Amino acid sequence: MKKIVLAYSGGLDTSVAITWLKEKYNCEVVAMAADVGQGEELEPLHDKALKSGASKLYIEDTREEFVRDFCFPLLKAGALYEEKYFLGTAIARPAIAKRLVEVAEKEGADAVAHGATGKGNDQVRFELTVKALAPHLKIVAPWREWDIRSRDDAFDYAEKHDIPLPVTKAKPYSMDRNIWHLSFEGGILEDPDSEPEKDMFVLTVAPEDAPDTPEYVEIGFAMGMPISVNGKTTGPVELLMELNTIAGRHGVGRVDMVENRLVGMKARGVYETPGGTLLYAAHKELECLTLDRETMHFKEIIAVKYAELVYYGQWYTPLREALDAFINSTQRNVTGSVRLKLYKGNIIVAGRKSAYSLYREDLATFGEDVIYDQRDATGFINLFGLPLKVQGLLDKNGKRR
Repeated sequence: MKKIVLAYSGGLDTSVAITWLKEKYNCEVVAMAADVGQGEELEPLHDKALKSGASKLYIEDTREEFVRDFCFPLLKAGALYEEKYFLGTAIARPAIAKRLVEVAEKEGADAVAHGATGKGNDQVRFELTVKALAPHLKIVAPWREWDIRSRDDAFDYAEKHDIPLPVTKAKPYSMDRNIWHLSFEGGILEDPDSEPEKDMFVLTVAPEDAPDTPEYVEIGFAMGMPISVNGKTTGPVELLMELNTIAGRHGVGRVDMVENRLVGMKARGVYETPGGTLLYAAHKELECLTLDRETMHFKEIIAVKYAELVYYGQWYTPLREALDAFINSTQRNVTGSVRLKLYKGNIIVAGRKSAYSLYREDLATFGEDVIYDQRDATGFINLFGLPLKVQGLLDKNGKRR
């Protein structure tokens, strides 16, 4: 291999990887950082990458594509992994790996590399994307090759080679940030019985420190896609940033969970997904208003599988594309707005409306109506309950074991 393009974040693993790749393979290393909304984390990367030994650094702005083509399809699917995780890290990996492949092809590289460990999910997510989009490229995973066996070893290696790092041994948990979420793992969080330190959180205030006055926010949708906040239409990146700010100041969007990793072990992760949490809550309410019962219930089944595909790194698969076709069909009438009330970490639905609403007050009313004849329910119940009646007769006559 003469040239390797490394997915570079500036964190401990990828910072060490640049120097190690050059030593191991005696090749040129090009660093590529995909801007998926890390914010100020990107500013020092250029100098750090070059000091660590990279020949150049690409910083690729993928925020619009990431939100529009990855996060919002996730939202429309209603996908949550193990009912809690909004898949912020998982959904970013195919977006980053896609741009990694594009830079590798532009550079004429022989291989790509990543800093994911051999114990985690990200190695699968990166590599499945590369295999799908550029099967001719070799893939190098330093954590599966080098003699470094722990974060402490990596720190020692970095100190020996004068590699600048964003974390210390005293505060060793890893953070992964994008516009959709911020995750924390490792270090002091490896004990699932320990409460996260209050000053660890970045995107959200502690619920007890949130304002004593609730705030209302109205989110508008068109065919399942978020398009407006409080009546103002905006692009996907700006919309999500605004919702992150609104939700964050009310302590909305924190998740602390022990999850089942793809590689077979359990891991504890703490996540902040402020804007995404609002979007999921609002989108679900609008679906309750506009989807018929059978479609909505079947879509809930699909959501579990969709979440697994994303978590397992199987974004670029025929099944995910097929599920998207179904999901997009369900979203044709998911147009309208939902009003949420935020108060000290809580989301309270305050209202929802749509021109495609299937809710009919003249049908649902407990008052007098002229549409629904309650006597019709007798025949319905008789037919619907017929199997139970037959079973009951058998039981009563002692003919059923």
